Amino acid sequence: MSQDEVYDKAGFGRTVARGERPGIVVVDFSYGFTDTSYPTAADMRDQIAQTRKITDLARDRGFPVIYTTIAYQRWEAETLPWLRKATGMKALLVGTRMVEVDASTGIVDGDPVLVKHGASAFHGTNLAALLTAAGVDTLVVTGATTSGCVRATVVDAVQSGFTVLVPQDCCADRATAPHDAALYDIGQKYGDVTDAADVIEWLKRI
Repeated sequence: MSQDEVYDKAGFGRTVARGERPGIVVVDFSYGFTDTSYPTAADMRDQIAQTRKITDLARDRGFPVIYTTIAYQRWEAETLPWLRKATGMKALLVGTRMVEVDASTGIVDGDPVLVKHGASAFHGTNLAALLTAAGVDTLVVTGATTSGCVRATVVDAVQSGFTVLVPQDCCADRATAPHDAALYDIGQKYGDVTDAADVIEWLKRI
């Protein structure tokens, strides 16, 4: 029995029903992840360009577009357990260029930027409240990294009551294997893995 057959037999990988009020979350497309002059970054230009097609349209249609960044105070960088494991993340300090959202994303004044201290965009932030207040029922999750903060955000989004779509060409990682594995896991258990073209057509219809 193939891997896909195993999951299908167990009842995973079903398609989710999309709602009528989308929201877009762009996870951690900050310079610390996108500018390859930093050791924590990778080349994410293609994924940013595809994401911008979605965010520009969503903003024009009046749907919320929310960005996140990871930023630490110096004292946090020396005390948080996650940063003992992922020590390179200590460089993401408040006030540095590394934690600024990459301008190539097309972010505009008025777009919320949530500062997070862990992988999930929901943990320790008011993201769920912002989405609920905006009436969002379906969350499109993009950003970096696929196997880390994107996946964690997707899991928490489902647990917070949102239907989730993940356009795979809008998600970036430092390596192919974890990127592919995370997308497979998301598609089987948490949300629909799709692409930017599909999301754009859906946004145009609603």
